Amino acid sequence: MYDVIVVGARCAGSPLAMLLARKGYRVLVLDRAAFPKDTVSTHYVQPSGLARLRRWGLLDRLTATGCPPISQAVWRFGDDLSVRGFAPPFDGVATALAPRRTVLDALLVDAAREAGAEVRERCTVRSLLWDDAGRVTGVRYHCRGREHTVRAPLVVGADGRNSLVARETGARKYHERPPLTVVYYAYWRGLPEQRRHLNEVFLMGDKQIGVIPTHDDACLVQVARPHSFYPTYRTDIEGHYHKAIAEAAPALAREMADGAERVDRFRGTADLGNFYRTPYGPGWALVGDAGYHKDPLTGQGISDAWRDAELLADAVDRVESGAEEWEPALAGYERARNAASELIYEFTCEAAGFDLDPMTRQLVRVVATHREDADRFFGMIAGSVPAEDFFAPDNLLAMLGRLPADALAELTGTKGIR
Repeated sequence: MYDVIVVGARCAGSPLAMLLARKGYRVLVLDRAAFPKDTVSTHYVQPSGLARLRRWGLLDRLTATGCPPISQAVWRFGDDLSVRGFAPPFDGVATALAPRRTVLDALLVDAAREAGAEVRERCTVRSLLWDDAGRVTGVRYHCRGREHTVRAPLVVGADGRNSLVARETGARKYHERPPLTVVYYAYWRGLPEQRRHLNEVFLMGDKQIGVIPTHDDACLVQVARPHSFYPTYRTDIEGHYHKAIAEAAPALAREMADGAERVDRFRGTADLGNFYRTPYGPGWALVGDAGYHKDPLTGQGISDAWRDAELLADAVDRVESGAEEWEPALAGYERARNAASELIYEFTCEAAGFDLDPMTRQLVRVVATHREDADRFFGMIAGSVPAEDFFAPDNLLAMLGRLPADALAELTGTKGIR
């Protein structure tokens, strides 16, 4: 009955299903949730992600939900060092958005259905089906009190970092880094109006604070601590959350105390491993967090899921149309995914590790005092400045050359040499 079964209907699965259905493929999507349903997320969608959403004809629909456009960013490194700016436009998109997942995921599910995909909610996939040659041929799932089986030539795991599809196929992890942070967050209403278009990040010692505007005049305020702090954090989430904000962002703490209201419960996780997985094998593929996951500090997850959904849809179409064989097409998907993400992956892991190396600290000093460099820094994070251009040796040398002479001498070890 189906050409493709997609396990998971959120930010990777529904766009993939939509794109394949638009190409004429028969797609079934299974998800255990009933939408709209919330999930742990920091919501941020980079301009590069919004440009894809516009190309798919969905950006106007999202902006109509009232999510405030983000056009300013501040990253604070200690009390006396702040980087202010914003990313250059990406394909004409000059803002970011941070929609609630109750809004965004339901919109994507609707778009998949409108394209012709069949989306079945409240359906939990139990296991994969295999043939005698070791090829995945379908899934076994539970829905409305009954067990079902359904078959297709391709099963795609879009089921998150703890993917059942990845686990059952033994998809190999590589470039792995241990979890670096534990994150808890809540939504606050009544913060100053100037926060409605501002993404602010505080990187102070062993604390990371993020403030992101979202739907319903609220801001998501998250507090990340080193992963080793998790056992302590969970003994008193609210207390440790407020203590970290008071120490790392006292002005924000005063704003929250001066009439702001928490409008929902605390959410969070310590399950934030950093890894790539081999994203394909006989009869199966992975997309989104199932295939590649990193710390949420730089806000890449949703935009990356949409990029990889496009890459995988194109690879599958090349195979099904006879333009390319399975192995080279899917190997090309993996290479393209890795090439587009590897530098920002390394930067995210370093920045989330609470201990920047000396050269990175000096580069931060440069971008803090030169607005053009600051905009390019945020553009590197947002995808509008290629990471390979930002981290190119010539560009790094040019940036370091803008350091004061004493700072450059200290970095190069020539201080005091005549």
